[in-house]
Amino acid sequence: MICAIVDAYGIARYLPEALRRYGVAYIHVRSQSPDVHLTYRAEDFDVDIEHRGDVAATARTLRDHGVGIVIAGAESGVLLADALSAELGTRGNGMSRPAVRRDKHGMAMAVSEAGLATARTLLTADAEEAVAWARESKPAPVVLKPVASAGTDRVFFCGSDDEIRGAHALIMSGQNRYGGPDTAVLVQECLVGAEHFVNTVSVDGVHRTVEIWRYNKRPAPGGRSINDFDEPLPPGSPAYEALSAYTWQVLDALEIRNGTAHTEVMLTEAGPVLVECAARPGGAQVPDVVRACLGTDQLDCLAQSIAHPERVLDGTLSTSRIERYLRYVNLITPRDGVVPDHDGWAPVRALESYTDMVLTIPSGDPAPETVDLVTSAGYVYLTSSDPSRLEADYHRLRALEAGGLYDTSRPQPLTTARQAG
Repeated sequence: MICAIVDAYGIARYLPEALRRYGVAYIHVRSQSPDVHLTYRAEDFDVDIEHRGDVAATARTLRDHGVGIVIAGAESGVLLADALSAELGTRGNGMSRPAVRRDKHGMAMAVSEAGLATARTLLTADAEEAVAWARESKPAPVVLKPVASAGTDRVFFCGSDDEIRGAHALIMSGQNRYGGPDTAVLVQECLVGAEHFVNTVSVDGVHRTVEIWRYNKRPAPGGRSINDFDEPLPPGSPAYEALSAYTWQVLDALEIRNGTAHTEVMLTEAGPVLVECAARPGGAQVPDVVRACLGTDQLDCLAQSIAHPERVLDGTLSTSRIERYLRYVNLITPRDGVVPDHDGWAPVRALESYTDMVLTIPSGDPAPETVDLVTSAGYVYLTSSDPSRLEADYHRLRALEAGGLYDTSRPQPLTTARQAG
């Protein structure tokens, strides 16, 4: 089996290693608009095919290489992976309206048409229409965001007419992370509840939930919110089961039949409600750390599903279990500063539960005030057998940030060693 990965950026940079574990060969396909903000490891690929807009031509090249399956590694590869799978006749997703897997307004409509709960939604290029809709439907505050984006790219929470107008103008005047213009803005009611993401793997319309995590968010400047930290949900809990069942229905509504999905769901008092769904792996995690704490990870399960699809079909695919407590903490710069060098991070590495850190802004570069995931300098994994240790170390990390971790104008606080466990 040879697997073609479309846009192996971000989390998908770990996919070659997972495929090798199960004896799956792979090549790379580069879409016309990859997210250049994400990391890519060119050294992992002997074959790197540039797609030039002709799906049939690219499919012929893949056929010549003996490709038997095509998967999306990143959001920018979703539509191309679907189109190539259809052209090759390999396992893929439904093609009755593939655009709904990228267009968030179409996505909400498709899920609503399937009889599932969704947020009230408006798509408009007119700021005044957005203001009038918010007044009439009275779901204040409302959320404004691009129709096609990733992460928390230009997502605004607006509680007044002027805030709606300002956010609408900012979205319409910019480009999305894939270099395209925004010609309309998605306006949605602000859901109240606990937001989660559900990572799944599917084969021929049979879905398996690998893991569910709960987001913990905090307000950010400019009417935004940022992810503070994430924690996995215990499998088998009532919330886990409800979110999993709802998500599988969402995947059916969007015709996501094969591969991975990363679905964000708000668990409200009335039950689960879709935020959005992406037909690709969940991003910004270190699979080795997740696997050490949960027993598995989504990329490993994806590789298993390619090498051994029967494990998904018969229910023997490994799924998560909490073997060690885990917290994924986004770095938050409280004011403009500089990303510390190796020595500057010493007090963070000294935290007893510190396990790993990934920087998305290199050491020594400016660290802007964090207003979204793009302006976060990275993230830290805290793991422990004692949940109270995670909580204490999380607060210590935030105290270090508030106390000048990113401020090079004064000496950094230094902790010489971790406490004994």
